[in-house]
Amino acid sequence: MATQPRPLAVVTGASSGIGLELAKIAAQEGYDLIVVADEPQIEDAAMELRAHGTNVDARQSDLSSLQNVENFYRFIAATGRPVDILLANAGRGLGRAFLDQNLDEALHVVDTNITGTIALIHMIGNDMRARGEGRILITGSIAGFIPGTYQAVYNGTKAFLNSFSFALREELEDTGVSVSCLMPGPTETRFFERAHMLDTAVGQAKKDDPAAVARQGFDSMMDNEGDVVTGWKNKFQTAIANFTPSGMLAGQHAKTAAPGSAKDAR
Repeated sequence: MATQPRPLAVVTGASSGIGLELAKIAAQEGYDLIVVADEPQIEDAAMELRAHGTNVDARQSDLSSLQNVENFYRFIAATGRPVDILLANAGRGLGRAFLDQNLDEALHVVDTNITGTIALIHMIGNDMRARGEGRILITGSIAGFIPGTYQAVYNGTKAFLNSFSFALREELEDTGVSVSCLMPGPTETRFFERAHMLDTAVGQAKKDDPAAVARQGFDSMMDNEGDVVTGWKNKFQTAIANFTPSGMLAGQHAKTAAPGSAKDAR
């Protein structure tokens, strides 16, 4: 009797943080994995994931490049297996005032968070629509509701992803393909270290557990929910943001994200 093949999950940004936790959950739920990240730690993550008894293919690739996205998609297609769930989690942050940032680094945030993400979704999403089934989870952020003073580019990219996810979800209604958006708040990952924000108030503040955030996102995707804002504080913050003038939100954000604000918060 033929063994039923395991479903396949693709996870981007899977070397650490929320991405790694999403991959762990997928493994625990019986999915084989294709994981990718732009750093060599993806191989360590793959070894950890294989301990769950799942098959894992790992790729180190910078998905800010369209060529790399196309190469990664061809790698997936070459397996001959359909992608059952796409966990589009790859992302970059960058702190400091926009005019003080290195422009190449700022553009890398845009290309990672937006260009590479929507390119991969376009490729895999078309395959899902042709089959009439599939699930997509996009990692947005509550940052997308707030003008990000000292994080202007990052928050802008997350505003795009939040909006994009709702629009795509509506376009794919009744196709068998669901789109969900995970909108976490500050989470205990390497994000603030990579974004050069360890000296900020938000960088030093208590943060959410990435495993709990990932679980909420995964379960919401499986329940076909359009979005999930994790944590009651984040839910409250997003609700208030809907009624607060943008200029006031920008000023409030500056107090937590400005360089050296960790010292002022003590």
